[in-house]
Amino acid sequence: MQESPYLKERGDMVNKFKKIPFFKAVHENFIKRILSLSKIRTYDPGETIAREGELDSWVYVIIDGEVRVVKHGKEIARMDYNKSGTFGELAAIDGEARSASVIAVTRTVCLATDATFLSGVTPQERDAFFSVFYRLLAEVLASRLRSTDEELIRLKDELERLKQA
Repeated sequence: MQESPYLKERGDMVNKFKKIPFFKAVHENFIKRILSLSKIRTYDPGETIAREGELDSWVYVIIDGEVRVVKHGKEIARMDYNKSGTFGELAAIDGEARSASVIAVTRTVCLATDATFLSGVTPQERDAFFSVFYRLLAEVLASRLRSTDEELIRLKDELERLKQA
């Protein structure tokens, strides 16, 4: 993994990040705050970004590349820049261990944000952050739920077809 320093002084990057689906509807000041707590991390194909069962507080937004999500050794999903390219949010919210591993399929560039910063902000800042973060998270989870529903329907149809064969 290659890693940049924290992006504290990189306000020039705001316009670039507004093009990323996760940040499209977010106010510029929120993006600046997130960037100040974030690093750019680059992973080679096959490199593990997050490991199932480990504790850490980093939330990732895919900027470029593709990853696969693996639970108990089985691939359960793929994500990229356009397709729900955010992971690590559950560990940041509930403090639990990673529920799955995330492995780079291609060279993958992520914005990695350390969620532990929330312990050092005022209650008002925390509330403001979470109001935006939860809205963004709700959009990501809604997209994932929609995909899961479609896959469930497809599998039920396939099972029914196999029963009739």
